[in-house]
Amino acid sequence: MSTDDSSNNINISPISRDADASSSSTSTANPSPSSLPEVVPVPLTWPPDGQLSLEWIQHVISAFDWSSKNLPPSSFPSVLPVPVFDALVLTASKILHKEPNCVRIETPDSDSTVVVVGDLHGQLHDLLFLFQDAGFPSGNRIFVFNGDYVDRGAWGLETFLLLLAWKVFMPHRVYLLRGNHESKYCTSTYGFEKEVLAKYGDKGKHVYRKCLGCFEGLPLASIIAERVYTAHGGLFRSITVTPSKRTRGKKNRRMNLVPESNALCLGSLEELSKARRSVLDPPWEGQNLIPGDVLWSDPSMKPGLSPNKERGIGLLWGPDCTEEFLQKFKLKLIIRSHEGPDAREKRPGLAGMDEGYTIDHDVESGKLITVFSAPDYPQFQATEERYNNKGAYIVLKSPDFDNPEFHSFEAITPRPKVNAYYDFEEVMDSDEDLDLASMVPDL
Repeated sequence: MSTDDSSNNINISPISRDADASSSSTSTANPSPSSLPEVVPVPLTWPPDGQLSLEWIQHVISAFDWSSKNLPPSSFPSVLPVPVFDALVLTASKILHKEPNCVRIETPDSDSTVVVVGDLHGQLHDLLFLFQDAGFPSGNRIFVFNGDYVDRGAWGLETFLLLLAWKVFMPHRVYLLRGNHESKYCTSTYGFEKEVLAKYGDKGKHVYRKCLGCFEGLPLASIIAERVYTAHGGLFRSITVTPSKRTRGKKNRRMNLVPESNALCLGSLEELSKARRSVLDPPWEGQNLIPGDVLWSDPSMKPGLSPNKERGIGLLWGPDCTEEFLQKFKLKLIIRSHEGPDAREKRPGLAGMDEGYTIDHDVESGKLITVFSAPDYPQFQATEERYNNKGAYIVLKSPDFDNPEFHSFEAITPRPKVNAYYDFEEVMDSDEDLDLASMVPDL
């Protein structure tokens, strides 16, 4: 790009850690995250033809990184004006809403790799390092993000918008799944709504509504190379419905479908494909329970399937359910996220999240893995003693994609100084004991 001294150009310092030069090429097919521009035009502008480029995304990365360190939150529109935000979110939303509930990801080449990323929670600088460490998305490097892009961390908006830019640029190489925090309830409780209002001022409500609409379009799950199932929370129940009896002689009467009150059993991929995901808050009651299960459920060491009473939504499933799901759908791995170090310290029988990942169930047909990609989480903690957990991502390689490589990493330090957007001293660290009454009853 041009480096002339335009009045709209601001000098940008590259990200603080260099990527391993041997791990990525500087070609367009396999771009290098280590060669970011040192000068970037601000404000960012939307390309006249609407076609994003690698250069444009590199400008976004540099601008977001620089502004997080040098500008107050209220100056964010000077970096990303509302019309550019609108164009990005509209373009991404159109792509996302067309994707099925469970995206099937086919690998294009024999040397393809798939990178699976867990919770990010607004920790922008750790995401930027992750890209440096793993390499940018490219023709033979696919990324699957398991949700929870926002809340708790101070740069949820930048994190989500950067990933939307990648989705628009490489829609078949970047897959964004929904997490439980991509909802109205969580974002109004854990900081994202206030973050958006602080950054966009009188346009904040507009920006927040657009983000919520985009959240509704995020797919729920993925299947990679017919071997690996990924989702934010995990498994889900079967919703069996039967028609209520018609009154004799009343033809064409509308039939009411009511769920059967049988014991819980695992749902099918077909049922997952038919669930209604376009809800602000996944329901915890009624007939549309599968989205809530996929986003909120947790594994357990206790056999069977049971309601997740601690969270108030979703399920707990045991190793026998993992085996049943893998065997039934001829899969080798389940990779989910959802639980950070704060949640795991309250889960007896399950390993902690010190390294950013755990192998929770190791059964005959394969494994259940939890991956969490936000190191030193949460960013704001009420106690002096921090968890100091590492983050991690998983690399799956051809030909079978079922032998995961774990890559742990520490947090980028020091983080830019910023105030929290929620009362982290009063709000619980984990997502337990939800105030279900305040969730949108969109059944």
